[in-house]
Amino acid sequence: MTSTYTPLGVEKMVTGENAGTWGTKTNTNLQLIEQISGGYLGVSIAGGAGTTTLSKSDGATGSAVATRVIQLTGSITGNRIVTMPVLTENFYIIKNATTDGAGTPTVQLKAATGSGATVTWAASDKSWKIVYFDGVATNTGVYDTGAGASVPGGATTQVQYNNSGAFAGSANLVFDGTNVTAAGIVTAQGGQLTTIGKALVMGF
Repeated sequence: MTSTYTPLGVEKMVTGENAGTWGTKTNTNLQLIEQISGGYLGVSIAGGAGTTTLSKSDGATGSAVATRVIQLTGSITGNRIVTMPVLTENFYIIKNATTDGAGTPTVQLKAATGSGATVTWAASDKSWKIVYFDGVATNTGVYDTGAGASVPGGATTQVQYNNSGAFAGSANLVFDGTNVTAAGIVTAQGGQLTTIGKALVMGF
């Protein structure tokens, strides 16, 4: 029998195999385990609409599939798809660190084949995500654990609010660190609206 490999590329040697090279191969396996546990890799996905395929390297270090932390980089001008091999079972910390060369392209993460679940960074979403690949045969799914960094909604100085479970901001309510400015109708229900110091009330 000959060696077999795990879905992340770790070599499983059989008894009596690799005489004289067993130590080297074991060291590589240990380096792979370190890489899987906390390694970092930047991967360029630059280009227009298309797919970047991430693959494993059996018995070798350096592959994105066997790396814990990944930054997706490069200038993109169309929606990009990033794939990992079917049977991948692992969790990853991934950042969409691309720059938008034109338009507002999205980045989607999925298995190379099948119809499993996918994760997508929406247009202009440059956040970190902690994702989990479930390793299901033929239909490996990828899931956003929800533990990554949240991206503020709206523009600078706009106060955040819950918009159907997502952060949003409104140009009608802004805070510059000193002053709060509210446009439109301000309503105080079941109590009173109190101002301390100077106040300018218009429209009453």
